[in-house]
Amino acid sequence: MEKFNNKNGKLLVVQIPTYNEEKNISEVIKRIPREITGINEVKVLVTDDCSKDNTVKVAKDAGADFIVKSSKNTGLGRNFKRGIEACLKIGADIVVNIDGDGQFNPEDIPKIIAPILNDEADMVTASRFINPELTKNMPWIKKWGNKRYAKLITRITGENFSDVSCGFRAYSREALLRLNLHGTFTYTQEVFIDLVEKGLKIKEIPLEVKYFEGRKSIVSGSLRRYGFKSLGIIAKTTRDTQPMTFFGAPGLILFFLGGVGGIFSLAYWLVYHETTPIRTLFSVSVFFITFGISLIILALVADMLKTMKINQEEVLYRLKKAEYDKR
Repeated sequence: MEKFNNKNGKLLVVQIPTYNEEKNISEVIKRIPREITGINEVKVLVTDDCSKDNTVKVAKDAGADFIVKSSKNTGLGRNFKRGIEACLKIGADIVVNIDGDGQFNPEDIPKIIAPILNDEADMVTASRFINPELTKNMPWIKKWGNKRYAKLITRITGENFSDVSCGFRAYSREALLRLNLHGTFTYTQEVFIDLVEKGLKIKEIPLEVKYFEGRKSIVSGSLRRYGFKSLGIIAKTTRDTQPMTFFGAPGLILFFLGGVGGIFSLAYWLVYHETTPIRTLFSVSVFFITFGISLIILALVADMLKTMKINQEEVLYRLKKAEYDKR
């Protein structure tokens, strides 16, 4: 891929991750605006996750500037990371990620990149829930599930988000260089935890999304599968970024409960000089105290590893910046 010479302006790369989207990808690409205020040039990159149909050919015919095709199906998370790497190699200043199924309106791209151009955010995500009118066609089960995930990410990050599962987003170059993702199934919630932990600014703007009756998600397959796999990714990311909360909080709770049970058992024995009614309580209390102390020690060790991880990611950031800036 040839690097864009962006000395005189900004390069926007619109990344479209696809898998078997031959019916929709052409219209999405053709509706992408090629002239945007504040942007010198717009390029379209399609990252195909080994589609079994004619997605790649249709995308090329529709005007895609770059195609990155995987030799095997690896999941949305890895497909997204391949696209980000390609965008950085091209020299993108801003990257917009938009789904290839036509649910989002490509003509909204100027709106979603505006906060980045104005230095108001490092990442901008479309929100379907700020304005209730934008979700009038969303199935109630998806609406309920998305709101639960938003509350979970809000609690983990300490910042208020209304929609953490939307695939229509814009990223600054700095955000992409800082971003380190590990999930293979999806990336949407993991991005929030990773970028907030690194102090980058995330902004939501209300944008409409279309829902097609009877259309099954190519990414998730089923809501149950999507839910469990996403929760696993969130848990792993929280473990790595907030080990004191992940391990330490349960450890303190168990230690406290064990201590209360132990004190009660000791007091009962001192008063009545009997252990028969409280043997089980005493045994459980000892187990809680032991397990709680183990979790607290694990939290301290994990926190030390987090410090090492921060240093490693800073080195990785500088290496990536040096590599991609010289291309």
